[in-house]
Amino acid sequence: MDGKLLVVSTPIGNLQDVSPRVREAFEAADLVACEDTRKTGWLLSQLGIKRPLVSYHDHNERQRLPRILGALEEGKTVALASDAGTPLVSDPGFILVRAAVAQGVPIEAIPGPAAPLVALVVSGLPPVPFTFLGFPPPKGGKRRTFFARFADLEHTLLFFESPHRLLRSLQDAEEIFGDRPAAVARELTKIYEEVLRGPLSELRQRLEERPSLKGEFVVILGRACPPRSPGVSRESPAGLKETLRPPPTGFPFRS
Repeated sequence: MDGKLLVVSTPIGNLQDVSPRVREAFEAADLVACEDTRKTGWLLSQLGIKRPLVSYHDHNERQRLPRILGALEEGKTVALASDAGTPLVSDPGFILVRAAVAQGVPIEAIPGPAAPLVALVVSGLPPVPFTFLGFPPPKGGKRRTFFARFADLEHTLLFFESPHRLLRSLQDAEEIFGDRPAAVARELTKIYEEVLRGPLSELRQRLEERPSLKGEFVVILGRACPPRSPGVSRESPAGLKETLRPPPTGFPFRS
C-alpha cells in the first residue's frame, strides 16, 4: 500500500498561521477529507490550491470511511483537516486514523494550532499536568456528573463551550469544582481575542453582565487542592514540601 494519510492542522482564526508544511500537504493530497467543504475550500482558495474535497464530519464518519480507505488502498494521498485546529482534538478523525492504523497505512501529522494549547499557555495557570475535557454534555445534569469525574484531579482542566451554554456551564463548574482560579479565552488568534483571568465566580459574574456572548470559548480551571498527608506536620521535610507547593487558589492578576 503506497497511500498516505496526512493529518493536517489548520489555523484557528489567523490565516498567517498556515505553515509551509500545511501548504505542501494540501498540494500533495489527491483527496482532502474535511468537516465542511465550504470552509476548507475557502482555505485552499486562499492558498491558491484546488483539490477534490469530501465531507467528513461527526454525522457521516462511518459512511465516508470506505471511500477514504479505498483511496488510500489505491495509493493516493489523503489529507484530513477539520474546520479549525488539529483534527481529532474535539473534531472528527479518530475513526479514520484508527482504521488507517489497522490497515497499515502510513500516517503523518502536520502540526499546527490547537485551541486548548493556545488557551493553556496564555491562561496564567499551571501548564503541567493538564487534562483536556473537550465539550461537556449539553444538559445540566449530565454536565455536572461529567464534571464530578474530574473534581479531585490535581490537573489544570480545559474544556470547550459554546456561547449559549457558557454561563450555565460556568455555574455548574463552580458548583462542582468550587471557586477555583480560572481563565476564559475567547476568539483565540482572531481580531477580537480576549482572555479573562480571575476566580471562577468573578469571571462568571463579569460575563453575565454582558448583553450577549459571541465567539468560541475555552475555559481553563486551576487544579484541585491536594489534601495534606495524614500525620505530616508543617515542620517536617514532607510537610514543608507540601506547604511550598504552588497553591491552586488565589490568582496573581486579573484581566
